[in-house]
Amino acid sequence: MDTWKVALYLLAIITSFACMIFLFRGYKQKRVRLLFWSGVCFVGLTVNNVLLFVDLVTFPAMDLRPARFLASLAGMLCMLYSFIWKSQ
Repeated sequence: MDTWKVALYLLAIITSFACMIFLFRGYKQKRVRLLFWSGVCFVGLTVNNVLLFVDLVTFPAMDLRPARFLASLAGMLCMLYSFIWKSQ
């Protein structure tokens, strides 16, 4: 595997993890529910990125695509729920 691909996957993990931390920190300070649900969404996206790294770099023979899709779907459904809930 190319070194730049590994670096790119790790950068995606770090970025989504940092977004998750900042969103939860903002929720802790301001108590805005949209920040909480956005943080939950980024939990799913971080898990997706970790599973992508494990799938393509660590264990390339395994197919973790269903688990990756479920993690990202769960995160996006939480975000969709927050948008619907906020609009009511």
